[in-house]
Amino acid sequence: MDISQIPVALVAIPSAVIGIGWVANTWIRVKHGYPLENSWGKAVYPKNDQAAERVKLLTQENAALQAELGSLKDRLANVERIVTDSGYHLTREIESLRGDRKDAN
Repeated sequence: MDISQIPVALVAIPSAVIGIGWVANTWIRVKHGYPLENSWGKAVYPKNDQAAERVKLLTQENAALQAELGSLKDRLANVERIVTDSGYHLTREIESLRGDRKDAN
């Protein structure tokens, strides 16, 4: 081996290893469904229409569920207010006294 060929080998071998690693990494990402990225970390190919539609449907479902949860929270607050109201306790006591009086007869 000539001394002039050594610098070429020092550049060619690491470059080949890096190239093979890049190809293997890209193949693994594509195989498992990860988006390909450019050197700035942005997706090379935009998301497909099916994924965008799924995100849209999930967003709408999330909004509907949040609205329903808000409604249920309002209803629960009203029930808590009624139960903790002093008039409710008074009514319960009156009904229990009526029940005791009927049992005594």
